[in-house]
This record gives sequence, structure tokens and C-alpha cells, in this order.
Amino acid sequence: MGIIVDKIEIGPLHASAKVRTMLSEILIEAVAHGGSVSFMHPLAPERADAFWEAALAAVERGERIVLGAWDGAALAGTVTLLLDCPQNQPHRAEIAKLMTRVSHRGRGIAAALMRAAEAMALARARTLLVLDTATEGGAAGLYERLGFRLTGEIPDYALKPHGGLTGTLIYWKRIGPATIG
Repeated sequence: MGIIVDKIEIGPLHASAKVRTMLSEILIEAVAHGGSVSFMHPLAPERADAFWEAALAAVERGERIVLGAWDGAALAGTVTLLLDCPQNQPHRAEIAKLMTRVSHRGRGIAAALMRAAEAMALARARTLLVLDTATEGGAAGLYERLGFRLTGEIPDYALKPHGGLTGTLIYWKRIGPATIG
């Protein structure tokens, strides 16, 4: 893809040990800083690597797209576009695992990753995006600035990485005309 934002290049990631290591580092950092991305702190490197190994295998099967934001040779952020939806939902995709390294936050990288994910979804005839984010410490403000609409909140949905419950906010965004079949 090759989108450039603030000297950061955004494009699809593919399976390699180097990419898995960098993705694992971002995931471990996000969890350590309270990111509600399905894992608890402390997150073992082996567990993070196993997650990314499976995720990147799903990329190779066409079930998802994992985008990376590169600052030179360093991976600064990532987002996943889940494409493997049920048969009656071929028009939608789900956004997951939006993470930016702490050192790179506040530079528009997360917004650029989201715009790139939207473009990838549209290129695959996906016209509706859904996502969720933690009520406490999530990225609701970013998603709302990008045009996502809040459907509602599920209270006590997940554990925060350092313990305690948090609710989850469910968002959606139409990115193309509604189509049938």
C-alpha cells in the first residue's frame, strides 16, 4: 500500500520471524500500558508470539489483513482488519488490535492506520466496519473523530490488563453503500 504519514509508511504485514517479534513487542508494550487488547499483564513473549503466529497464518489464508506503520526499520504501530465473517455477512469487516508504540503516540499514526484499514476493506467490497474498545482507557475519542458511531456499552465486559473489570463500547461505520448479495 505505502501510505506515508509523518515519515511513517503504512502497509500490509506478512509472516516472518522478524515481523512477529516486532508485533509481539508492540503487543506486550500495549498490555503493559493498560491497553485492553485481549491479554493480561504481564504478557509473556511466547504467548504474544503464538498470537501473532496464528494471526499472520490467517493473513496468508486471506482471513485478515494486518497493517503495520513503519518508522524506518522500526514497527511503530499496527491494526488488524478481520475479514473472515459468517456467510451472511460478506459485506462487513471488523477492526481489531489497533496499537501504537508509546514513543510514537500523538503523531496521527493510529488515525492513518485506521484510514488504511478502511481503504483495504473497501477494496474488498466491505461496506460496514465494526469495532469495540474499552470504556476505560480505550480509543473512543479517536473512533468518533473518524466517523464511527456508538451503538452502546456492555458493562463489565472484560478484565483490564492489570485487573478489574471494564465495559466495552461497540462502534460501527458505513464506508460504502449498503448492498445485498
